Amino acid sequence: MLTVYIESEQEVISFCEHLFRHTKDIEINWKANEEWGNEIHFETVHAGLVDTIAKSMADVFIIHRLGTMIKHIIEDFYYYSNSDEIERIHDLTTWIYTGGDGDSLQLRNSKADRTKNPNQLLSSLFIASMKNTAVIHYESIVTFRLKAFKDELIHYVGIAIDEFKREEDHQSFINMLREYIAKKEALLPVIHIIQGNNFTFYKESGKPFTNMELRTLMQKEPLYIVGLDENEMNLAPLVAMTPRKIKIYGDDPSEPKTLTVINVFQEKVEFQALRHFPFAYYLNHDKK
Repeated sequence: MLTVYIESEQEVISFCEHLFRHTKDIEINWKANEEWGNEIHFETVHAGLVDTIAKSMADVFIIHRLGTMIKHIIEDFYYYSNSDEIERIHDLTTWIYTGGDGDSLQLRNSKADRTKNPNQLLSSLFIASMKNTAVIHYESIVTFRLKAFKDELIHYVGIAIDEFKREEDHQSFINMLREYIAKKEALLPVIHIIQGNNFTFYKESGKPFTNMELRTLMQKEPLYIVGLDENEMNLAPLVAMTPRKIKIYGDDPSEPKTLTVINVFQEKVEFQALRHFPFAYYLNHDKK
């Protein structure tokens, strides 16, 4: 026989739900316990039961405790107190922890020794705490046996804070560019842009700008004032030209360079699919 104690009513319900998701080959007896909240007896201890219980407890921890642990780390380890900042860092940490896309995975694995899936680490710590025992206290494991996981989480929060600071710096940069552009007189009525590794710029007539023309325009503008490098050939030409209208053509409106232009120029920007580019002659000619 194996006995598990879980204090929280909500957590014990969640535990049982996840337990039966992992396996149907299980028989339990659940009753209230005055001292420990909820007492669950496993009548038959079969091979792999401890691993199944560990995975279920890890699931319960992620659902009910992870968010609180992240918040405490942000406040108590990194000393943040602003509620908006805490919320944003919390969201970034959760995104990094989940690792569901390439960017978050890259951030999560940014150190050579940080390639282990955090959920696997959490489950392994629960498993290690349950070996060779007939009585398991969930609260005790959470309180005393998850230090390695918390250390890993501190690392993730640190990455999230770095990302948060980069976001703040980027937003300050965007705001500075907006203010700079607002004071400038538009030099051109409209600029057409095609997405790519670098933007391709087209005049109102449809004729493409040459690199020489772009650099000449940029040299007339003190772009260093707003932190733009003279070799930056995507945003800097637009800041130098400050057109009244910018039309971007491509397949990905969320592409980073495109998003930056949209954030800086806002209502002046219009995004359309590449098939709507109105100067097919020049487009086909450029591809030859």
